[in-house]
Amino acid sequence: MSEWKSLQLGDHTEVLSGFPFPSEGFSQEDGVPLIRIRDLLAGELETYFIGPYPDDFVIHDGDILIGMDGDFNIVRWAKGKALLNQRVCKVFTSTAELDDGYLFWLLEPELQDIHQKTPQTTVKHLSVRDLAQLRIEAPPVNEQRLIARILDTIDVQIQKTEALIAKLEKVKEGLLHDLLTRGIDENGQLRPSPEQAPEIYKESPLGLIPREWSVSSAEEEFEITSGITLGAHRRPNKSPTPYLRVANVHRDQLLLDEIALLEMTPAELDARSLLLGDLLIVEGHANPNEIGRCAKVTSEAAGLTFQNHLFRLRANDLLPGFTSLWMNSNFVRSYWRATCSTSSGLYTINRTQLSRVPVAKPSRFEQEFICSEYDKIQIWLKTEAGQLAKLQLQKQGLMDDLLTGRVRVTPLLGKDQATTPA
Repeated sequence: MSEWKSLQLGDHTEVLSGFPFPSEGFSQEDGVPLIRIRDLLAGELETYFIGPYPDDFVIHDGDILIGMDGDFNIVRWAKGKALLNQRVCKVFTSTAELDDGYLFWLLEPELQDIHQKTPQTTVKHLSVRDLAQLRIEAPPVNEQRLIARILDTIDVQIQKTEALIAKLEKVKEGLLHDLLTRGIDENGQLRPSPEQAPEIYKESPLGLIPREWSVSSAEEEFEITSGITLGAHRRPNKSPTPYLRVANVHRDQLLLDEIALLEMTPAELDARSLLLGDLLIVEGHANPNEIGRCAKVTSEAAGLTFQNHLFRLRANDLLPGFTSLWMNSNFVRSYWRATCSTSSGLYTINRTQLSRVPVAKPSRFEQEFICSEYDKIQIWLKTEAGQLAKLQLQKQGLMDDLLTGRVRVTPLLGKDQATTPA
C-alpha cells in the first residue's frame, strides 16, 4: 500500500453549509424544492421556496449532502434541482488527489464512527470542523474511481431490489383487499368487481360481498381466551414457563427472539397453552393503529402460554390463515379505531368488543385459495428480502475490503469495465 496517501480531509475538500432560507418564502406547491435534514432520506420533498436565492446554494444531481444533526445521514442527491437549507451541507473535492465518488463511499463509515463517538445529547450535532479534521487513507485517483464504480454497481442493485420490494408491498396490499372483498370464484379466479358484475354481490354489514359468502362474528367463530395476569406471584421460581408478550405479536408474524418466563403450574398451562394455528390478538397499545394486531401461532410457539394483554382466538371452523388475514384487514382495523377506548394514552379493546367483530365467511374452498394467493406474494417478498440482505452484506464486505486496501483492485485498472474482485 505504498501508493496510498494519508490525507487531511479539510485540505482536499470544501464544505458548503446550507443557507437559512426565511420561512415566509416557504410554499407547499410552487417554487424550488427546499432540502432540509428530513428530506435527505424522504421519498418526496415537501417544502418549496418562492423568492430570490443565492446561486451558490443550488443543488444538482450527484452532489454529496450530509445532515448536520441527528444521524448524520449522507446521500448523493438524485432528485433534481433544489436549494440547500441550513443544517444540511454539501461536500465536494477541491484537489486532484481525491475523487468525488470515492469521497462519498469513504465518508459513509467515517460519519457513522463520528456519530458513535459524539456524546449523547437530545440531538447530536456535526460541525464543519469535524469533517475538516478527518484523516483518510486514499489510493491513487484511478484506483479511487474504480473502487467507487464497484460500490456504485452493488448500490444500484440494492436500490433496485428495495424498489421491487416496495412495489410488491403495494401489490400485496391491493391483492389482499381484493381477496377479502371479492374472493375467488369456482375457477380459482378473482371475481369481477361489483362495478363489473353487480349481480354477483349482495349488501351486508361488511358492505358488498359475494353472494356465496355469509357474515358471522368473532364470538360465533372463535373460542376467546384471555391471557395470564402478571404479578409478583408469577416471578419464575419452581416452574419457569415461557410466555408471549405484546412485543412478540406483530401483524401476521410472531417475533420469538426474546421470550420471557413466568411461574405457572402444569394445570394452569393446560388451560392456556397455545396450539398450532391459534391466533393472538393485541389488547392494547399507545398507537391506535397497532391495537388488535394479530398473528398465527407457529410450530415454534406451540406449547407456550401468553400474558393478559393478549387474547387467544381458537377457530371453530375457519382456516387459521384466512382468519389471520381477516383480523388484520383494513375492515377490522377500522372497526378497532371506531370502537376502542383510551385510558392515560393507552388504547384498549375489551372482550365484548372483540366478540362483536364481524367476520366474513367464504367457503372453505375459497379460504384455501385466498390463503394460497396471499402466500405466493409473501414468498416472493421473502425471497427478495433475502436477496436484499445478501446484497447489503456483500456491500459491507466490499467497503471493508476496498476502502482499507485489504483487497486491491489494481489488476482491474487496465480493463474497460470494472468488475467485482473475488
